Amino acid sequence: MFRFSFDEVVDIILSFFVISIAFSLLYARVDISQAVHILPIVMVGAGCGFIFHELAHKFAALHYRYHAEFKKWIPGLILSLISPMIGFMFAAPGAVHIYGSYISDKINGIISIVGPITNIVLSLIFLISAYILTNPAGVNFSGNQILIQMCVLGFSVNAWLALFNLIPFAVLDGAKVFRWDPIIWFITAGTAGGLVYISMNSMNIIF
Repeated sequence: MFRFSFDEVVDIILSFFVISIAFSLLYARVDISQAVHILPIVMVGAGCGFIFHELAHKFAALHYRYHAEFKKWIPGLILSLISPMIGFMFAAPGAVHIYGSYISDKINGIISIVGPITNIVLSLIFLISAYILTNPAGVNFSGNQILIQMCVLGFSVNAWLALFNLIPFAVLDGAKVFRWDPIIWFITAGTAGGLVYISMNSMNIIF
């Protein structure tokens, strides 16, 4: 049954706010006033990216009849807030923990890859939306610039969340995906890397 415990909801909300603040600090180059200014816009992309990423893991685990619950990771929350100070984003405030009997490498890999794939899909949606808004075919309105900023930041946040989680190291999704199928990992990580590269240039649109 798909349900959330009270502690899980609290952990998700806390992690969401930390990730949003951290990305705001990163994009504002640790300029507090600028970070506060873009925080509401960043929260849209970070909210979609982080929450849907974790929900994808949870749905996939439940599909295979495993109990799954998101839990915050205190060191990860701290690192998420500190890492923007050095121009990097450590995006691991917590993870979906899976409980049950033996999980094969294939099932574990599938459950792991759906999170980054969700971020890739979201990043593409934000990218296409940003392109449409910057080429409005004669349609223009006062809120256009804010929507463009929201879409560009949403694109960048989701591209980075996908690539970071695909790093084949320790408990990150990438390690489990690589163990299951290195070719699938390479294709997915390459796609995420390409999107991150594009996003690095797209920041010029709003900053």
